[in-house]
Amino acid sequence: MLLASVNLNKRLGAAGARSNLAAWLREHRVKVLLAQEPFKPVDRTPPAIGGFVFAGGDGGLAVWVSEDLLRPQVSSPRPWVQRVELEWLVVLQVHLDAYTSTNRAAQLAELREMAAAEQGRPLLICGDFNLAPRPEDGMFGDDPSTFTGEAERTELRHLMQDASVVDTTADEVPAFTFERVFSGKLSRFRCDLALLSDHLAVTTTVTADASVRTAPSAFTDHSALLLELPVTLEAAEPDDVLFALSDLTGEDAAAPRARKEYQPHKTAMSRQAPSPASRAVTEYLAASLGVRTVLDHGCGRGADVAHYRAAGLEAEGFDPYAAFGWPRPDRAGFDLVTSMFVLNVLPDPWQRIQALRDAASFARPGGHLVVVTRSPDEIAKAAADGGWPAHHDGFWSSESKGTFQRGIDPHEITALARQAGLAPAVGAPMLPLPGVCHAVLLKPEA
Repeated sequence: MLLASVNLNKRLGAAGARSNLAAWLREHRVKVLLAQEPFKPVDRTPPAIGGFVFAGGDGGLAVWVSEDLLRPQVSSPRPWVQRVELEWLVVLQVHLDAYTSTNRAAQLAELREMAAAEQGRPLLICGDFNLAPRPEDGMFGDDPSTFTGEAERTELRHLMQDASVVDTTADEVPAFTFERVFSGKLSRFRCDLALLSDHLAVTTTVTADASVRTAPSAFTDHSALLLELPVTLEAAEPDDVLFALSDLTGEDAAAPRARKEYQPHKTAMSRQAPSPASRAVTEYLAASLGVRTVLDHGCGRGADVAHYRAAGLEAEGFDPYAAFGWPRPDRAGFDLVTSMFVLNVLPDPWQRIQALRDAASFARPGGHLVVVTRSPDEIAKAAADGGWPAHHDGFWSSESKGTFQRGIDPHEITALARQAGLAPAVGAPMLPLPGVCHAVLLKPEA
C-alpha cells in the first residue's frame, strides 16, 4: 500500500494545484494521502480530490484515502499532530512549529509521550518537522543553518530511541526536501521526515520525490515522501450495488462490513512425534541454561509438551484455541518459554509483538524464550509455487481457511522482541535447525 506525505503549502484551493496533485496520485497509485497545510484554515469545506475521499482533518493536517478503501479512524490529539489508524499501523502525522526551536522541542517531548502511549504498537511518525535532524540536513548558503537548535535535536533523538523508530531518509548525502531563497541565500532543509518502527524498515520502501516541487506540473514547494508499506487496507463497500446486505438483514447500514477472519489455529500440524525444534531444545539448550520448567506457548495439540515431559522437564502448554485443550496456565515463572512457528502465522507485526509480550509474561526474570519461525526463503517459495495472494507483509496461504504465513528471519524476531521487553541472550547456544529461523531471547532481571 503506497502512502504519500507532503506539505501542500495551502495550495489546494487552486484548481490547477488540485488537478496536478490528482494526476500525480493516479500516476503513482497512491492509496493514502497525508497532507500538511493542505488548504487555508478559513476554508471550511475540504477540497475534493479526484479518486479520493476526505477521511478527516482540517487546513493544518488532513487525510484523503482512495475511494475504493474504507476510511480509517482519524483523530487530532493536538492541532499540530493527527493520529491515523491504518489497520495495525498507527500513523502520527505532524506539522511542527515553523518559528521557534523552543516550541518544536516541547512538541517533540509531547510526541514522545504520545508514542509511548501506543505501548509498542508499530508506528510511523511523518510530516513536516520544520527542523534539520543533523547539521548537514540544513544549509544556509554554503554554511550549516542555525535555524535548528540543539534542544530540539536532542528531543528528536530521545523520541527515536524511546519509540524504536528510524529516520528512513537519513542518507549520507542529504536529499533536501525544501529549498527557498532567503536574504539572497539558498536555504535548503531535509525537514520532511518519515520515522518508522525499526522492525518495519526491511519491509518498507521510502523515497523522496522532488518532482512535485520542481517539475512543470509541480503543486507544492516541498518534496513528497512515498512509503510502500506492508499494509493491506480494507476495501470499501461498492456504491453501485442494487441493495445492501443491511436491506435484507435489517442491520444498521452504517455498521462496518464483516472482515475476513484470521484462523491461525488451522495451521497447527497433527504431529505423531515431537518437532525437530523441541528436540533441539532438550538436546542443546536445556542443560546449558539450567532449564527445569518450560512452557510451550502456542502449543497446538501438545506433541512438544509431551516430549519435554518425557525428557524430564516440568512442562506445561498453552494455546488460545480452546478446542486444543490447553488453557492458560495459572502459574508463571518458567525457566524457558518456547514459541514454535507461532509468529509466522500471525498476520501483522502488532499481533506478533503482543504474542511475544504474552509469552514473556510467563518467563521468570532472567529466564529465556526460544522463538522458531519459518524462513523467508521457504515462505517465498511456497507462495510462488502455490500462487498465494499477498496480504500485509506476508501471504494468505489459504483465503478460504483464513490462514496466513510470513517468513521471519532472526534479525526481525529480535527487533520484535525488543518491543516486548526482551533482549538477545548473549552467549546462549544456537540450535542446529537448518531451513528454519530462530532466536534465543532473555527476559531481563527486574
